[in-house]
Amino acid sequence: MTTLFDPIQLGAIDAKNRILMSPLTRGRGTREHVPTPIMAEYYAQRATAGLIISEATGISREGLGWPYAPGIWSAEQVEAWKPITKAVHDKGGKIVVQLWHMGRMVHSSVTGQQPVSSSPTSAPAPLHTYDGKQDPEQARALTKDDITRILGEYEVASRNAIEAGFDGVQIHAANGYLIDEFLRDGTNHRDDEYGGSPENRIRFLREVTERVIATIGADRTSVRLSPNGDTQGCIDSAPESVFVPAAKTLNDLGIGFLELREPGPNGTFGKTDQPKLHGAIRKVFRNPLVLNQDYTREEAIETVANGTADAIAFGRKFIANPDLPRRLEENLPIEQDNIKTWYSRGEEGYTNYPFYNES
Repeated sequence: MTTLFDPIQLGAIDAKNRILMSPLTRGRGTREHVPTPIMAEYYAQRATAGLIISEATGISREGLGWPYAPGIWSAEQVEAWKPITKAVHDKGGKIVVQLWHMGRMVHSSVTGQQPVSSSPTSAPAPLHTYDGKQDPEQARALTKDDITRILGEYEVASRNAIEAGFDGVQIHAANGYLIDEFLRDGTNHRDDEYGGSPENRIRFLREVTERVIATIGADRTSVRLSPNGDTQGCIDSAPESVFVPAAKTLNDLGIGFLELREPGPNGTFGKTDQPKLHGAIRKVFRNPLVLNQDYTREEAIETVANGTADAIAFGRKFIANPDLPRRLEENLPIEQDNIKTWYSRGEEGYTNYPFYNES
């Protein structure tokens, strides 16, 4: 019987266990979105994960509105990422970068530009900025020329990722950001080939994925989707009609693995009564399927053992438990993180959580 603690092949990546570290925005970069040395220690501490998926990382200034989050569009950023990926590899770990365009979820005071999206809509709540939370601004709809430009930015970011030493990339197509805003009919009101039918709404995701694959290979490319529920004001009226075909498209493109973030009715960060779709997606996506959202140790072990998923991604549990795989395997105590330090500056709540034998 397959267990959570067995190795797994994720495309080109040999993962030593099926416990993935989910992307976690932590805001430890510079104001110019350059990674900093403390990030090398943070990620190296967590290198016992089968695979680390980095914090969401901007492909362009336009698409990165989170204060102090890192980017990967410039030579300076690439050079700053190199010691981070090396630190993970030196500890025997694997790491991919999650590529991020935030779409309408940015404020012009951070990016210097009007937000963009599939259609002229606005984020549903105040947004993080360097001056505290500010009211959202209406996004402008992307033109076809804009889409062509952004595809090029994904290509550059993917090439930069490999140069920076990452083992691959994950395309962030979830959580109400740009690609998700194209996928869901609650935010995509276009009447061209990128809007209307599910096939049209999938087009942008498909084109991004094709461009990344052409740049670094399908076996180093993965995708994250959030198929059910409302995420940051982004929701679909019939999610199965778009996300199952989207997964089939990704299967046909041969990506290394697919991760699904699926909240339930009692979710800690996001609740929904829309049913989870991993069962239907499992039928059309044949490569490794990774599930994420509020899994307990027991649920994770059972989900992999019964074949519902091939691996489980943990997010917040990795914050206060840098040695989470050991804690899960040996059933050791799981420590609680301090939410006040999620996005603060410095080592507190970042690199100063102890390993089990130190606690």
